[in-house]
Amino acid sequence: MTEVESLYQQKLVSHDEAAARVPDRSNLILGMGVAMPPAFMAALAKRAHAGDLSLLKLYYMHSTPAAAETLLVPELMEVIKPHPLFMSSHDRALAEAGHKAGQDWVQFVPCVFFQAGRLLSEQITPDCIAITVSPMDKSGHFSLGTNADYSASVVRKAKRVIVEVNPQMPRTFGECLLHVSAVDHVIEHDTPLMEIGNRQACAEDLAIADLIAAEIPDGATIQMGVGAVPNAVMERLEGHKDLGLHSELFSPPMVRLIKKGVMNGATKTLLPHKHVFTLALGDREMFDFMDDNPSITGYPVSWVNNPAVIRKNKNLISVNAAIQVDLSGQVNSESINGREFSGTGGQLDFVRGAFESPGGKSFIALHSTAKGGSISRIVPHLAESTVTDPRMDTHYVVTEFGAVDMKGKSLGERARALINIAHPDFRDDLSARARERGLI
Repeated sequence: MTEVESLYQQKLVSHDEAAARVPDRSNLILGMGVAMPPAFMAALAKRAHAGDLSLLKLYYMHSTPAAAETLLVPELMEVIKPHPLFMSSHDRALAEAGHKAGQDWVQFVPCVFFQAGRLLSEQITPDCIAITVSPMDKSGHFSLGTNADYSASVVRKAKRVIVEVNPQMPRTFGECLLHVSAVDHVIEHDTPLMEIGNRQACAEDLAIADLIAAEIPDGATIQMGVGAVPNAVMERLEGHKDLGLHSELFSPPMVRLIKKGVMNGATKTLLPHKHVFTLALGDREMFDFMDDNPSITGYPVSWVNNPAVIRKNKNLISVNAAIQVDLSGQVNSESINGREFSGTGGQLDFVRGAFESPGGKSFIALHSTAKGGSISRIVPHLAESTVTDPRMDTHYVVTEFGAVDMKGKSLGERARALINIAHPDFRDDLSARARERGLI
């Protein structure tokens, strides 16, 4: 047995033993998305149900079905205090159940994504972090696999590090390595990773994708968010050449572009020939493609999403979705009817970084209407909604009716341009509201 194998065995514990090592009345950071450790969460939930915890603050982003079935349940909310930095559907459901019970069970923490590592390692005390990792290699290193994000920062500063080793987690490169000597407790659990499917693009998505793809030159470095529009845009890039990737998210459509040789990073200014990401969401085929692939490199979100780093890539194209845009160009991508729906995420990071990139452009995409065409998503003013992207930062806004560049336009010019890409059924009312506000 080698020295690192011996160290691994010394730190190997059962799921229940690992859960028992989490200090009561402490801050626990969980890996996000695919990196949330299901066996550990089940063991910790069992401990909480047994009355062995009095208070535990949970910090995380993008919770999973496994979390919703274990820790994020109503009967544990007297003990478990969720503090998500990004709301998933599971967090929204729990928050709604709490509101109906007259309780604030979910405490959303606003944070731009590139600052998440610092927030979770400096602004709060990281008493413990628990994450899913790939198996240890012969040098004694685990890999963070799909999720460098904030975990790559927090594992260096947390008082206690618990890893759940899953052989189905891909081994990735970049700054995703974690040596066994830096880990306190190891548990093992072989289970399929969380997968997400692609939403089928509708006619509006395809029209928006056509407008955006036409603005992307050969040799561009791209960042794509989640959703039907970014996926449809990438389908339209299969005839492009020498695309690069510097993206918060790694997703299945990117695999197709890499396999076709379209996305090769040949002309990237920063880390050429490397496909840079900080988190990955997708399917088993994508995870298999990532595994032991030296071109797939994960880095901390504090670096990937830092606008000062993003801007170093020439022709950086950023594509993200929005819920509403008002006539001044303010963007709401995270709240509905005054309640948090998702989170700030990395959208503003890339909106700012892309515009600072030489030749770069950021696109905010949205359907012109919601609720079967009954509501305009171009609105007079974001009076009761969160502003994700300030009007000074917004670059291109795209609906199925057109694309407009907000930069350099006066308030009146912005209002007229946005009204022109609103749904025709709402243009007269938007014009009247703009006149009331003195915009036109």
